Amino acid sequence: MPLITARSNGVFTISATPFAEDGSLDLDSTDRLTDFYAQEGASGLTILGMMGEAPKLTQPEARAFVERVIARAPDLPVVVGVSASGLAAISELTKAVMDLGAAGVMVAPPSTLTTNETIEAYYANVVDAIGTDVPLVLQDFPLSTKVPISIPTLGRIFEAHPSIVMLKHEDWPGLAKISALRAAEAEGRRRTAILCGNGGMFLPEEMARGADGAMTGFCFPQMMAAVCKLMTAGETEYARDVFDAYMPLVRYEQQPGVGLAVRKYVFHSRGIIASSKIRSPGAPLAPAAVKEVETIIRRQEARLAELSA
Repeated sequence: MPLITARSNGVFTISATPFAEDGSLDLDSTDRLTDFYAQEGASGLTILGMMGEAPKLTQPEARAFVERVIARAPDLPVVVGVSASGLAAISELTKAVMDLGAAGVMVAPPSTLTTNETIEAYYANVVDAIGTDVPLVLQDFPLSTKVPISIPTLGRIFEAHPSIVMLKHEDWPGLAKISALRAAEAEGRRRTAILCGNGGMFLPEEMARGADGAMTGFCFPQMMAAVCKLMTAGETEYARDVFDAYMPLVRYEQQPGVGLAVRKYVFHSRGIIASSKIRSPGAPLAPAAVKEVETIIRRQEARLAELSA
């Protein structure tokens, strides 16, 4: 299994975690979903993330899921979210998933961090706990973690810890942060890969600012793969045309508490997973929302047909 590096790029799709109707882990659906992501252009996968219902899994379930995904996609780098309240838990899960063949791990800052100094100290402790040989993704998602990380603080963390090879950028608004990080690299700071989240909401702009790709779970990963490739190739207008066709669904997914239900509904309705079950707390789409999503997808398909004509 390849490891992630500061040159990793493309689309690392945040995978949903399939459950059966009785709430048990559905590994057969996991196989189909993993195949789907690979077929639709994913460069890698990220599992046990915030949208992967990781806190709802037992430790044995989490390890079984990681093992199944890695075995199913041996050629794709798989990043595993290992965020936890304590360093011992992070260290234990990191060792387990790296032994299974993970390409790296991702850690978000806990909400208890309130100063730049505590944020820097925390990531120093994480690196020390998991080892400098483990590629690490720093998740910068202040809308969820409530921990804003300044550009200078990120820079000091990156300089101090070369094993932090990637930033999952989910600050919002955050386009200026991407530009500033790339400007610092142009002046001599070491390079760090930047993959962006937020459901792909700002993907064309993020790529134009210097991002390397996306790390998010939009239910049509082929859009993100196409936009990243087209933007990299300089075909910016066509990239934006493709993005615009999917934009209504990207927007709909961004409703708080609804995004995962939309994704699981789409996967279930298209036969990729056997059930749209979300473990409590959480609920499937209401009938009115299902109608709205299907209307958006129907119009999306019509716009894509016009583009390809």
